[in-house]
Parts: sequence; structure tokens; C-alpha cells
Amino acid sequence: MSLAEELMADFDDDEEDVEDMDADDDVKKEEEIEEATEIPMQLYSSVFDVAKLSATENYRSLVLSLHHELGRVEDVHVTAPLEADPQYQLIVKLSHLAADIDNEIHVIHKFVRDKYEKRFPELETLVPIPLEYLAAVKLLGNEINTKGQNKELLGQILAPATCIVVSVTASTTQGKVLESEELHAINEACDLAERLHNDRISMYRLIELRMSLIAPNLVHLLGAHTTALLVSQAGGLAPLSRMPSCNIQVLGKQKKSLSGFSSSMINQHVGFIYYHPLVQTLPPDLKQKAMKVLAAKTTLAARVDSLHESPDGSIGRELLEQKKYEKMQEPPPVKHSKALPKPLDKASKKRGGRRARKMKERLGLTDLRKSANRMNFGELGEDVMQDHMGFDLGQAKTGNVTGGRIRTAVVDNKTRVRMSQKLQKQMERQRALGGVSSVRSKVAGTASSVTFTPVQGLEIVNPTAKETSGSSTSTYFSSSATFMKVEPKRE
Repeated sequence: MSLAEELMADFDDDEEDVEDMDADDDVKKEEEIEEATEIPMQLYSSVFDVAKLSATENYRSLVLSLHHELGRVEDVHVTAPLEADPQYQLIVKLSHLAADIDNEIHVIHKFVRDKYEKRFPELETLVPIPLEYLAAVKLLGNEINTKGQNKELLGQILAPATCIVVSVTASTTQGKVLESEELHAINEACDLAERLHNDRISMYRLIELRMSLIAPNLVHLLGAHTTALLVSQAGGLAPLSRMPSCNIQVLGKQKKSLSGFSSSMINQHVGFIYYHPLVQTLPPDLKQKAMKVLAAKTTLAARVDSLHESPDGSIGRELLEQKKYEKMQEPPPVKHSKALPKPLDKASKKRGGRRARKMKERLGLTDLRKSANRMNFGELGEDVMQDHMGFDLGQAKTGNVTGGRIRTAVVDNKTRVRMSQKLQKQMERQRALGGVSSVRSKVAGTASSVTFTPVQGLEIVNPTAKETSGSSTSTYFSSSATFMKVEPKRE
């Protein structure tokens, strides 16, 4: 290995170590968030003991930069390369901070939920969305009997159906009144969550204003608002470009409170893409399919923008102009009725010969079938069975007695069932080897020609003697009769 190759290998090892350290940091952050949400919040008296994001220096500096950029009046231009531009770096940091704000709101929701379940324990199941729950807690406080019955106040933060359920449940709850210190801690947590939510909305606004410079193809495809929501939810443009389309479909998914209503019309796995105007203008039966198509186009446009290709947004316009939605709504092609062929009597392609004549004779109608197809003039036909009306024996039935006797037809060698030569050889081979199966024979496999008697000891008997004795007295239709070969009378 040369010196240059060794140096390049060292650089690769350093990059892998840095990536491993970043991955470990992300895992540690996720573990810290999970631990914070699993700890019982009754042990803490203040929300700032568990929600420490707003007190960090990084959060404060980024929020100050955010408000400064929102107050700028002059036009903003992005310098090349894009990664070195301070505007792009600020957008990336704000995207990561937006994801941290979501996690912080979940921690605050857990804190308030554990504190407020003493006063109104049923509210957690009635309002599952964290921000709506915090707003409802701040509104109700200790006065759930008075404010809980005011539907105008509840209607400002909750859906009408949820307002009715909350007001009814508030009148029958068995909760206890909170102390002043507990109520103060809960209101302080609700104010903190509201402030974090307002900061995140400001981040959305800035990302929406700068999206046309950072992700022009996504803006041409989805618009600035939806693009800002997706980039902020994913944590930046680079993480969004690494996502598959199936994960982009559910970005921004929210839980809905059913409150006893049917869930058949609720869309469970939908996000920002589903509520885009391109999808909402289509018929209901095509919305799911259109969402998948638009998510796939979003993935392509995000990967183009992450590689800084097509800065004018031409690829995004091409993806938008593809007429897939119009083709979805096209009616199915008309199925034309095919005309029947001309009724011309063509000459048969079957050739004659000895083999063809033999086959016709073998597969032709037997005399018994021919007589069954004929009927006597002036006689009433009798059905053979009630399941098949109109099926009678015709001239094959002799006599006038109901359920009469069928005439035995003469066996014709032409139509007689034959055994192939191969099957005959197999049967002969089995007989020679003594391999006749007891399943096919009339004698049981346990039957023996030697029996033990108490008087004479051993006695040789014929196992088939009982069957042969009964065959002489059995008639054609008796229950003990079997199929047998009819021997012609010898004179």
C-alpha cells in the first residue's frame, strides 16, 4: 500500500469514528427522552426540573437569530456552496430544534397529566392530543364544574363532539380539588408548552420563507408551506432525503379522539401529504393512491435538492406536470362487442381410417343407452328419482310394475371397457410376486385358511365360502349382489 492510500485510509477511519460518535449521541438523546417520559412526574414540584430545553444557551441563541431573520426586510440570497451559507446552517439547526421542541412538549404533557389526574382523571382519554390537553387543563383548572359546562369556551380549543363528552364527564367526575402549589405548577407547565409551540410556529414561518432558496424542487412540487412542514418534521433536508416514501406519507400523523364514534371513516396513516390540495381535490376512492404517488415524487425531489441539483426547480416542475392524476380519473376503455364469425360450413379436418373408426365405435352409444333414450308411444314415463325430474329409463325399463327390472343388455366387445397392456403387465407382475392388495380384493387381509377349533384343533377352511354361498341366492338388485360377469348359457 502506498503512502497516499494509507493517508486516505486514515481519513476514512476518522470519518467512521465521527459518524459512530454522532450515532451514539443520537441514541443517548433518545434514551434520555424515553427515561424522562417513564419517570413518575409526581416526584417533581416544578416543570423546569424535567423540561430543560428552554433554559439552554443554544435554544436562546437560536430563538434570537430566528426573530432577527424574521424581522429582516431586504432580500436574502444564498451563497454557494449551500452548506457554508449561514442561512442554510440556521435552517438546519432550527429543523433539529423543532424536533427537540416536539419531544419537550411530550415531556411537559406527561408532567401535567400526572399532576392533573388527581382533579380530572378522565380527561387524558378524552383529549389524547398533547397541545389540546394542555390547553384544556389551563382553561379548566379547579373549576371544572363551571367552566366544564361552558361549551363556548371549550369550543375554542376542542372539537364540538369532544366538548360534549368533556362537559358530561366533568359533571360526574370523582376527582379531588388541587392545592394552590400544584395548580401553580400545572399552569406554569402549560405556559411553557404554549411558548415552545409559538416558537415552533415561528420556525415554520422562517423555514417557509427560505424554502425556495434551499429546496426549490420541493417548493415547486408541494408549495412552501407543506415543504416547510415536512423539512421541519423530518429534522432537515438531508434526513428527509434519506427517508423512503412510505415514511414520508405518515409525517405529521396525529391521533384523533373518537369519543365513542365509529372509526370506519377515520384515516389512520395519513400526514401532511394527504392534506395537500393535489390530493384533496381528487375523489375519495383515489386519495390513498394519489398520496402514495405524491410521496414518491416528494422523495425524488428531496434527493435532488439534497444534492443541490436543478437549482431552478425544473425537476420539481416536471414531476408536477406528470399527468398521473388525470389518468387515474379517466373512465375505463369501452369494451367493444366482438362480432361472431361467419357461419360458413368448413370441411372437417379430422381424417378417417381404422383407428378413427375404432375410436368412434368404442366411444359411441351402447345398446342400453340407445334404448334408454327411446320412449314408447302412448306410455307415461316414470322418473327414476325425485332429484332429477324428467330423467327416466325409456325402453330400457320392461314391464308395468313401478321400479321394474332393467333388461340385461348383451355385452358388445366394441364398446367394452378394456385394460391397457401396461396395466395388464403390472397386474400380472403383482400376481407373480404375491403382491395382491387386500384393499382391492374381496377377502380381508386378516383372513386365513387355517382356524383353531376347541374340538379338532387346526382346521383348514375356505375364507370365501360365505360369499360364494350367498351369490347363488342373490338377485340382480339385492343388497348382497356384486358386479359379476354374465356367462352365456351353453346348450
